[in-house]
Amino acid sequence: MNLEQLVGEIKKYTPNVDIQLLSKAYDFAAKAHEGQNRVSGEPFIIHPQNVAFILAGLELDVVTIAAGLLHDVVEDTDIPLEKIEETFGSEVALLVDGVTKLSRIEYKSKMEQKVDNLRKMFLAMAKDIRVILIKLADRLHNMRTLKCMNDEKRREISRETLDIFAPLAHRLGIYKLKWELEDLAFRYLEPEQYRQMVASVATKRAKREEYIRNVAELLREKLTSVGIVADIQGRPKNFYSIYVKMKEQNKELNQIYDLMAVRVLVDNVKDCYGTLGMIHSLWKPIPGRFKDYIAMPKSNMYQSLHTTVIGPEGEPLEIQLRTWDMHRTSEYGIAAHWRYKDGGTGDRDFEQKLSWLRQLLEWQNDMRDAREFMETLKIDLFSDTVFVFTPKGDVVELPKDSVPIDFAYRIHTQVGHRCVGAKVNSKLVTLDYKLKNGDIVEIVTTKQANGPSRDWLNIVQTNEARNKIRSWFKNQNRDENIIKGKDSLEKEIKKMGYDEPAELIKTEQLGKIARKMNFVSAEDLYCAVGMGVVTPQQIIAKVRDETKKDKVINIDDFVGKDQRKKKPRSNTGVIVKGEQDVLIRLARCCNPVPGDPIVGYITRGRGVSVHRKDCRNVVQHGLGDDERMIEVSWDVADKGSYHVHLEISAMDRAGLLNDVMTVLSDLKISADYVSARGIKNRMATIDLVLEVSSLQQLDHIMSKIRRIPDVYDIWRVTPRV
Repeated sequence: MNLEQLVGEIKKYTPNVDIQLLSKAYDFAAKAHEGQNRVSGEPFIIHPQNVAFILAGLELDVVTIAAGLLHDVVEDTDIPLEKIEETFGSEVALLVDGVTKLSRIEYKSKMEQKVDNLRKMFLAMAKDIRVILIKLADRLHNMRTLKCMNDEKRREISRETLDIFAPLAHRLGIYKLKWELEDLAFRYLEPEQYRQMVASVATKRAKREEYIRNVAELLREKLTSVGIVADIQGRPKNFYSIYVKMKEQNKELNQIYDLMAVRVLVDNVKDCYGTLGMIHSLWKPIPGRFKDYIAMPKSNMYQSLHTTVIGPEGEPLEIQLRTWDMHRTSEYGIAAHWRYKDGGTGDRDFEQKLSWLRQLLEWQNDMRDAREFMETLKIDLFSDTVFVFTPKGDVVELPKDSVPIDFAYRIHTQVGHRCVGAKVNSKLVTLDYKLKNGDIVEIVTTKQANGPSRDWLNIVQTNEARNKIRSWFKNQNRDENIIKGKDSLEKEIKKMGYDEPAELIKTEQLGKIARKMNFVSAEDLYCAVGMGVVTPQQIIAKVRDETKKDKVINIDDFVGKDQRKKKPRSNTGVIVKGEQDVLIRLARCCNPVPGDPIVGYITRGRGVSVHRKDCRNVVQHGLGDDERMIEVSWDVADKGSYHVHLEISAMDRAGLLNDVMTVLSDLKISADYVSARGIKNRMATIDLVLEVSSLQQLDHIMSKIRRIPDVYDIWRVTPRV
């Protein structure tokens, strides 16, 4: 192929070709590769020339074709990238550099997920999608000349092509490249099946082509008679897709219906359905073989009508009907969907970004200005993701701005814990180095490592790494926290006037309380106290409740009258002005908590009853004016827990109660009573009795619950009198 042939191919779709740029690139590449030969013995320059010709066949811009001519210069000669930029400009240099970087990727991993990540790696590294097109053209010409390689190398390259490059071409909608890449890879991976397939299809080719001509002639005549202008073509199916269909459906070649296929192109959607009616009046449709992808497009925006009929001579015949616009989208546009035909779901943001690339291969119709066209391609498909390699060639996907520590914990927890340094592309880097697409990352570890640093929590980007670092610190300090928690609990019990903490809180009883508070064992509960997650007062309140329920032990047996005299403060957390040894109880009619304005009322035989000032019993019965009222106040030193009754009004929906309990669990709040019920108009009411330590804590809890979706309000409940 010479320069004149290349220019002639480009002029078919863009008459105003920049011959000067092409000529300069053509001569530069020829001089750079002078004296170099391919494995076949041919001059090396033949390869970039053919790559450029393939790109011209895709109707790409002159800049891309020039980059195709130069794509191996930096990699295979001593000419630096700076020289390319100086001679041809930054745009050509950017494309050449992108292809050079992709050429250095090693494809050692064949697991499906990792292969898919390699495809993503291509798109992530190629900020300009034309880099991918040059790389696909490069691979296609290499596959066309693969016979010169030894068998092992042929199979290795063919497997890479089938795993990486053909799916890329499919997902970008470049079917011209996809089908040829698949067939060439199939030829070397399954040579026996390939030969049988070619032979079987070839024996019937002449007959099939004549059959298609007769069908097209008859159909064209009928459509013309009703005023429908149509272009009718025979549609060949590539060998590999036939082989895959036979294998997946366990069928013989004569059972594959779409070996003989006709494609009908019309001007508008109305003519698509009119042609369909004409076809079904000529030939009987096969039940279950009609698909309307116009009314319901495929996930990659493909549109056509598909029908299979019993055609002339009783042969099954598949016919596709579409408009010219639909045909351009199908054959040339950049199709969008990563997971199309892979059984998964695509990312909506990613699909939206790729939809911009649909203009590619029809740019000569919509964008005569190549500069405008190029700008539409400068789109970062994976702006929130970075792809890096392990030293063995496996791809690891991480969030943007991830550091080597994130990589280490993604590999293994112990690799993260023992990390003392990192190498990126064989060079030592700091642990806060931000990883870039294509980096090869190696973690330096040591068995004597002291574990992660708390500073790492400020630089890691993944929740996985952050959680593993926190977990390490929790486990490291576990023994210390158990001792600390046990000591705190015993001190609090003695502070309340109990001389025998061990008798009050037995191991089996504490284990039972721990499980109720969602801890595995008593040790875990002690550890939580040591860490400040649970307060000693919460545990003591639980012990009181369990003691009353099980009647295992009577607290009053341990706290006699003399001990109460020694204790200046009431265990209610309330101080009565001028009195120390007096029985105090919190009124159940209003359940006051620290922070509530309160008053005391002297009762007969039951000491002082403490009410909220806005309690109905105080307001409605005039207790506020009674001479038995006494001044009381909260003991600011008290850290006890208090019961409070709350009611929630919300829309009735699945998961509502679970959301409420999750909030309480996150806040480490114990719920002594929970009741939920649905009422009319799809409303729900939830009753809670919680243990709180102050009014401030109660306000915080209520604020958190109000933020739960579909919760309308929450309030404290005061029993009616």
